[in-house]
Amino acid sequence: MKIAVLSDIHSNLVALEAVLASLPSVDAIWHTGDVVGYGPEPQAVVERLIAAGGVGVRGNHDDAAAGGASIESFNPDGYRAMVWTRRHIDEGARQYLAALPERLVPEGSTFTLVHGSPRDPIWEYLDSTPAARDNLGVLATPHCLVGHTHVPRLFRESGRRVESQVAGEDNVVEIDGRRLIVNPGSVGQPRDGDPRSSYVLIDTAAATIAWRRIRYDIVATQSAMRAAGLPEWLADRLKLGR
Repeated sequence: MKIAVLSDIHSNLVALEAVLASLPSVDAIWHTGDVVGYGPEPQAVVERLIAAGGVGVRGNHDDAAAGGASIESFNPDGYRAMVWTRRHIDEGARQYLAALPERLVPEGSTFTLVHGSPRDPIWEYLDSTPAARDNLGVLATPHCLVGHTHVPRLFRESGRRVESQVAGEDNVVEIDGRRLIVNPGSVGQPRDGDPRSSYVLIDTAAATIAWRRIRYDIVATQSAMRAAGLPEWLADRLKLGR
């Protein structure tokens, strides 16, 4: 099977369309949450992801948009954007987001999908080796796909050690029996210093995972955000990849 894994689309339809257009022929599209939030096209992104056959899990922004989590813990810009998002999705999109599971193991797969981490699927940021080691200890499948940090990254168990690697463009790793935690990076709001959309391709026949970076029209998304009255910093940061 060939599988595209997306994460943290964050209502950025222009970025999502660019990623989908770049995909080779794939058998499945998985996502690790935060379909909405921050960006200007939450309704359209939900509809496009459904049309593309994407399946995945609920992120903290998805949960908040569906009314299932308090947004009081969001920073001021995130809070304003979430209030706006709640007003700009219909009941069908709200129900879709609410129905996304916290964890998902696709049928026949060796991967668990979560947004944050295996032990805290909505909120934990997996951004350190100690946290990865602890989460590998509770992982029920050989491998895990996460999001939330917006940084493409790999954690790999090697004997008693856990290796950590920030994934660059066209980085390819082998699925070789060692347990893995993989973050595909963000489609809609990358935060690793590279403003291009990031995602991964899994090839189960070749036993590989490959990261891909795709340019999209950042100015178009920024213009839509400003026209919608969304916070200026959320638009500005897109060009910085921060």
